[in-house]
Amino acid sequence: ARMSPSRKSTPSWLGIAASVLWPLAAASQATASQGTASQAAASQAAGPQLSGGHPKFAPPPGLGVFNDTCAACHATEARRIGDRLAPAVSTLQQLPPERIYDALVSGKMREQAASLSDAQKRDVAAFLAGRAMVDVAGTDIGSMSGRCASNPPMSDPSAAASWRGWGNGARNGRYQNAAAAGLTASQVPRLKVKWAFGLPEGASTYSQPTVASGRVFFASDNAAVYSVDAKTGCSYWSFHADTGVRSAPIVAPIKGHGAAKYAVYVASTRGAVFAIDAQNGKLLWKTQPGDPRDGITGSPAYYDGRLYVPFVGSETLAGSNPKYECCKTRGALVALDADSGKTVWKTETIAEKLQSRGKNDLGTPLWGPAGASVWNTPTIDTKRRLVYIGTGNGYTAPAASTTDSILALDLATGRIVWHHQEFTDDAFILGCQATNPAGGNCPAKLGSDWDFGGAAMILRTLPDGRDLVIGAGKGGVAVAVDPDKQGAVVWRTKLYADQPPTADGLVVFGGAADATNVYYPLQRPGGGLTALRIATGERAWTADVQADGRGQSAPATVIPGVIFTGGWDGVLRAVSTEGRVIWRFDTKRSFDTVNGVPARGGSLGATAPVLVDGLLLVGSGYIGTQNGTPGNVILALAVN
Repeated sequence: ARMSPSRKSTPSWLGIAASVLWPLAAASQATASQGTASQAAASQAAGPQLSGGHPKFAPPPGLGVFNDTCAACHATEARRIGDRLAPAVSTLQQLPPERIYDALVSGKMREQAASLSDAQKRDVAAFLAGRAMVDVAGTDIGSMSGRCASNPPMSDPSAAASWRGWGNGARNGRYQNAAAAGLTASQVPRLKVKWAFGLPEGASTYSQPTVASGRVFFASDNAAVYSVDAKTGCSYWSFHADTGVRSAPIVAPIKGHGAAKYAVYVASTRGAVFAIDAQNGKLLWKTQPGDPRDGITGSPAYYDGRLYVPFVGSETLAGSNPKYECCKTRGALVALDADSGKTVWKTETIAEKLQSRGKNDLGTPLWGPAGASVWNTPTIDTKRRLVYIGTGNGYTAPAASTTDSILALDLATGRIVWHHQEFTDDAFILGCQATNPAGGNCPAKLGSDWDFGGAAMILRTLPDGRDLVIGAGKGGVAVAVDPDKQGAVVWRTKLYADQPPTADGLVVFGGAADATNVYYPLQRPGGGLTALRIATGERAWTADVQADGRGQSAPATVIPGVIFTGGWDGVLRAVSTEGRVIWRFDTKRSFDTVNGVPARGGSLGATAPVLVDGLLLVGSGYIGTQNGTPGNVILALAVN
């Protein structure tokens, strides 16, 4: 979407037809026999026919809107907007229209598309995807094959090996012990696909699977949540949320809902939180506790009957528009009662009161301070009764003191007990350049966008009994702080050698830790996996994983002897705890699926594998802000 509302492209639909319209027309005509929706899309793309069979290509409705509103940023090749890559037209063409429409209505492009009518948004989605939108029934298991023959009562999730939630435990170490993993380092090279599940209409498989009671729970940007059998992949039920789900499902006990014993808790990108009966997929409660403008990208955490839900502000994408009132949104953490969904407390990450900052040269009101989004999963310290979160950059200058920080909040009240700020003066809005024209919304001095909020904090105990809270962020710095000394720094390690990272970031979605080391995948050409000694921060080794393109943004997962890490190239790698790559598996290809849905893998950008009882599960496909490759598959790999 355009970054400035005053910019209009010349109505030259023929100019982009070679890269957009002609392929869409051919694709639509080839699939017209599949149904009335495809026939309508083919008719729209091809236009009316002249006598003699010569097609008269009239501009479809979505093309004009695309030229006027989107073409300034989305071109035949991925275009840099600041330090981000706006997806190329060819990438957008691979998306289902439902995903494009969601992005315009409630996703990253919501503010840029605010001036469009609903019909225009649908026209753009249909134009790019080459077909009209369909209803949500297409994502339901009722339209698929591979249903389970029965649905026996669930066993107690705590009675057997599991991986419930993002970090596999309150401390977010992303570690699975040998007994629960059921997989040794020597067995890893023999892993093969056991089953694959296709996500209908999906494009970004950014919800990490959860395994409990012999079942796998997962979701994606198609707004559906699924429960399948871990051994065979047959499906038990599906549930439709209001929009895409990035969060890892959490399976935990629930009370007060009749026969329901266990709930699956998920959060949608639109900011809604759902409790679903884990047995049958029925909705138990739904709530939207945050600011309606805010969303959820990090997974909630569960502890002692409460959900801790992280929220992100929405204005890092919209704020550069001088006609937009910038900026009012902040990050937040909300505690919910897991049985009822009622809000226990809500804490914004910026303590200062929102105030007027005057007006810009166009007369648009300015507000602040804003920003400090929470992109990560909260970490629970049961000993000190604290919850730790990381925060992102500010949207307004001066940036608040809690931006790019580690925050410690009281579990009972949400009060901020202490914080450690790693980077100061980081006021950043996407679309603002290093030198800005005076009088707009952009900060006079543009920050580096070095969020300390993408990767969850990791809580680890040293042999002498002391605890450390360990974090790393986009700025390429890992730090350990002492929770008993108000977040005092114990060690700090720079993860890059020469040039500091760009706003794309070096550590994006997080690391993993065993008893000795913490492991961070690196987003840089060729990738890399760095191991740091937990006690000292000393670099133990850096593995050359030879990841094509932009390296790795996905988090790591560790079992005894092996770290798993995935790259933008779609390759899942296993690295020994000595720093040697021992296995590679390319997910960027087509797969036969147990549910009969055509599926293909893509980039591994936001989620990492989970391992339970010898089964490795990973979702493939992610676009993000690096023009990644879409995908719509959940893969289950095993030795036998």
